[in-house]
Amino acid sequence: MGDGKISLRNAHNGLRASVQLLNQDGSFNQEGLQAINRVFGFSPQDKGEHISLRLLFLMDYFSDKTAPGKVLQLQSGYRDPDYNHQLRKMGRNAALTSTHMDAMAVDFFIDGVKGKHLWEVIRKEGCCGVGHYGGRTIHLDSGKPRFWEAATSKVSSGESEMNRRIYLSTQYDRYRPGETVHLSISGISDFGFGAAKHVAILREDGGREEANLVDPDGVAPGSVRIDDRKAARSLRIVLPEHIAAGHYRLEMRFHDRPFTQMPAEISSNLVEIVEKQ
Repeated sequence: MGDGKISLRNAHNGLRASVQLLNQDGSFNQEGLQAINRVFGFSPQDKGEHISLRLLFLMDYFSDKTAPGKVLQLQSGYRDPDYNHQLRKMGRNAALTSTHMDAMAVDFFIDGVKGKHLWEVIRKEGCCGVGHYGGRTIHLDSGKPRFWEAATSKVSSGESEMNRRIYLSTQYDRYRPGETVHLSISGISDFGFGAAKHVAILREDGGREEANLVDPDGVAPGSVRIDDRKAARSLRIVLPEHIAAGHYRLEMRFHDRPFTQMPAEISSNLVEIVEKQ
């Protein structure tokens, strides 16, 4: 993260938000996050749901690194799936499985910062998705680490069809034993499949733990159906209390896959588990 403060402006409607992401006690500034939702054009039905928190901290970090104190100008924030479909029909540069539909992406620019420079700074970190199509605007998302330019974007290639490019993301990059991990599946082209209740927790240097998917009340279902975007971004596990500090990836397995081309399991971004204080 950067300094914990982010200033945004919607370049289309002029809506603004200048937000301290965390309160003094370390909790999230809920009113500030709601203001950010409005700038992004995101109106969640569930209380407490926001634009990807990991995305916001990435924006905070990279804006502080390249242009501290400047306002981030949003060209595209959240996209309703129907709107994304209309953009595709019009031949616009909108991916079938765009992370904008998952509240995990933003297209933005910073006055006085070249888009190519910002793109190069971000891609060196290998943390996220970053694209540059020319000019001052870049795409940033909290999904699978990857980078592209206009000539290599492959938006119309069909590579993401049949759920071939689905990806598992955690809400944060660092956790403590016993904490709840909020998971999201992005890159879904077709809904209607099942996720096994057991999620493997794989340590980078060897070792394996498991945790069950749970609902918001902490109840473990037999399995989980992924039939819409809400289900895809509402997955949770609770880390074992005894899990050792280290770097891990989470692995999720699927059943009732609609296509044989869809992966049978996917792994998440790398997370760090630190000792309890």
